[in-house]
Amino acid sequence: MKNKELKILLSAPRGFCAGVERAIEIVEKSIQKFGAPVYVRHEIVHNKHVVDDLKNKGAIFVEELSECPKNRPVVFSAHGVAKSVFSEAEERNLQYVDATCPLVTKVHIEAKRYHKLGYQIIMIGHKNHPETIGTMGQLPNGEVLLVENCEDVNIINPRDGKKLAYVTQTTLSIDDTLEIGNALRNKFPSIVAPHKEDICYATTNRQNAVKKISPLIDGLLVVGSINSSNSKRLVEVGKNAGCRYSQLIDNVYDIDWRSISGSETIGLTAGASAPEILINQVIDEFKKRYKATIEFIEITKEDIQFKIPSSIRN
Repeated sequence: MKNKELKILLSAPRGFCAGVERAIEIVEKSIQKFGAPVYVRHEIVHNKHVVDDLKNKGAIFVEELSECPKNRPVVFSAHGVAKSVFSEAEERNLQYVDATCPLVTKVHIEAKRYHKLGYQIIMIGHKNHPETIGTMGQLPNGEVLLVENCEDVNIINPRDGKKLAYVTQTTLSIDDTLEIGNALRNKFPSIVAPHKEDICYATTNRQNAVKKISPLIDGLLVVGSINSSNSKRLVEVGKNAGCRYSQLIDNVYDIDWRSISGSETIGLTAGASAPEILINQVIDEFKKRYKATIEFIEITKEDIQFKIPSSIRN
């Protein structure tokens, strides 16, 4: 196949977003300041390569604070945590650093603000996703109702349909969320929508970039781990935009070469928690197998940066 020509449309923006870069830097800076090991509650971001790299640097990943010794610091993941996690850390006198993405924190603040005004909150999100658990855990039980799709909207039963507000997980499909939001407004005309769209800029940009290249490609490869919500949404966006073949790959070894054997043009992107090194490895492998050319398709530039907490700055 080395002589077979293949064009790769490299989608941009792709890969790391500002929230992911901040979270990784928080873990690295914490290890530098406190020494290893530093404990991290839940995967700091949903990417195996990133997690393995941080393990090698001295991070220990756990699911519960009960697994953390009292004499070592703990970092909370970028997805955010319930208020009960902060309370538990303080009760045990654990030193903690919060790596919650500021855009997730914005949703937390929004939910708490409407709760204080007497609204019951509806959250559009995926059940059991850590971001959803963290957002719902900002308020007492029963104050946040979860809907995952339009079918859930049909059966949801709030205490007062005229006193509702909704928020969303930041990594959802733009199109699906719009559809669910419309269903909520149709059923509850007075429901209050987010002041500004909750789906984050990075999720929006990566999905729109995939929509841009989808009509031009035979297949789409999305670099990202299986537990990455935003990466899985990119696969769905590609399929919905008309891609004959759309696959999520954790790394170059996951590529199903038979499925793309007849392709002339392949699209390549990465979820917001996938490092660029994985993209480069995929491109290198294509160049070994094909006479591959790269074309960059960029829909916008991203220059957003988030500061790390002052407690771990140099």
